[in-house]
Amino acid sequence: MTAPEQVDRILLVTAVVLILVAGALLLARIWRGPSMLDRAISLDVCAALIIAGLAAKSAFARDPFYFPIMLVLAFLGFTGSVGIARFIAVRDRPGRTYPDDTQEGPR
Repeated sequence: MTAPEQVDRILLVTAVVLILVAGALLLARIWRGPSMLDRAISLDVCAALIIAGLAAKSAFARDPFYFPIMLVLAFLGFTGSVGIARFIAVRDRPGRTYPDDTQEGPR
């Protein structure tokens, strides 16, 4: 094995280990997340970690087969995040009642 191949293998193994550590921390955040927004963001990061894992596998095998799959997963992660953000924004919208009749509200 040549030196550049050995460096590539070390970097790929390091990337996979970091992805696994991030996945473990992500599962802890999903489990403990104090709010629904924390869990929603964690699920979006989960999609990004899956894409990163596929990219590492593709780089290790030197095969571009997974690129369209990564693109579809990125699109699904984005649309899911936007949908969750819109749902949370509508649900958490502050009421329009004011404690004082003289206050008009934000301008």
